[in-house]
Amino acid sequence: MFNLDNWKEIFETIRKNRLRTFLTGFSVLWGIMMLIILLGTGQGLENGVKNEFRDDAINSIWVYPGRTSMPYKGLKPNRRLRFTNEDFDYVQNRVEGVDEITGRFGIWNGLTNRGTKYGTYNIRSVHPGHQLVENTEVTLGRYINKSDINENRKVCVIGKIVRSDLFQNDEEVLGQFIKVKGILFKIVGVFDDSGGDGENRIIYLPISTAQMVFNAKEQVDQIMFTLTDDDPEYSRTVEADVLNKFSTKFRFDPQDQRAIRIRNNVLNFQQFADLFANVRVFIWFIGIGTLLAGIIGVSNIMLILVKERTKEIGIRKALGATPGSIIGLILMESVFITLVFGYIGLMLGVLVLDLMASGIEAVEFFQNPGVDIGLAISATILLVLSGALAGYIPARQATRIDPIVALRED
Repeated sequence: MFNLDNWKEIFETIRKNRLRTFLTGFSVLWGIMMLIILLGTGQGLENGVKNEFRDDAINSIWVYPGRTSMPYKGLKPNRRLRFTNEDFDYVQNRVEGVDEITGRFGIWNGLTNRGTKYGTYNIRSVHPGHQLVENTEVTLGRYINKSDINENRKVCVIGKIVRSDLFQNDEEVLGQFIKVKGILFKIVGVFDDSGGDGENRIIYLPISTAQMVFNAKEQVDQIMFTLTDDDPEYSRTVEADVLNKFSTKFRFDPQDQRAIRIRNNVLNFQQFADLFANVRVFIWFIGIGTLLAGIIGVSNIMLILVKERTKEIGIRKALGATPGSIIGLILMESVFITLVFGYIGLMLGVLVLDLMASGIEAVEFFQNPGVDIGLAISATILLVLSGALAGYIPARQATRIDPIVALRED
């Protein structure tokens, strides 16, 4: 493998056939470059879609009340369904598989001020479990807790943008008071939400307090919870259980999809995961097909080279060269050409992905296209196998050359 004379012969053969070698290697270069670009692009799209899920727990289910669209047991359609604290307790206590759970009651565009500084923010009143359902990171202080709920405390947790609007950078925030729709609330925490600026212009209140001070009685706009098991089929079972229990409680047809709307993030994420798994298979199929065309080109060129070197190979065999040494020489040449041009294609593919990443940073559904170390290793193995495959048939043909016949050729 590392015989110096063999390598000298390989480089001499390449030097004598520079154009042919370049055209042969270019087909491999193009194939691996396109494979890397396609895989990197697919990864960028997958990262973008996953980024859209980062705001909420992937193993969460969200339940919204709606309007009935079908008559049921003498009841007319178009009935408005509303959730209350009783329904929250109903899900918490009677639905199996619930881990963290929260109800949510919201006030849009709630005027908020701290002294002479005013702002309009969305107000969300929640239970403590909301933090995990929404993947909210508390950067200062704490989140809403059970004592806040039980004691109807007038406390709040504000987003980082609310903080920057109402406070100077060096001002103390915790323990300060702000007015939300004219009612004083004490700040106990500041949060940062990965969902973007909109999610950081929110003020969280204890749901029991908000229902009381804003005269919402026991209103709950939606119920969200995470599951103890993130298996998709298990989430289907829980979703069906929730729907059946509410159809019995509110007396609507279980087939009525508008009465209760359910967002199952487990299934949604699984669907995207399955989609991109199929996309990756398709990309590998196209990429390997393109690379295979290059391999066939290399193999054809190697056959021609073997034909041109018939006399040389005959002399080698007459001097005692073994079939193994001849096969090794041809395979080394084939693998070398494939590896060199393949790695150039690999680097060009990575360069194209870097240019794509820097040129479309603002696109949410396409983020961080690239290749990882596992893919680089896979590409290396693929290139070695490709070179070996391209050179094997010519190498086998070379071993069948009759030295006597070869020496008679002009």
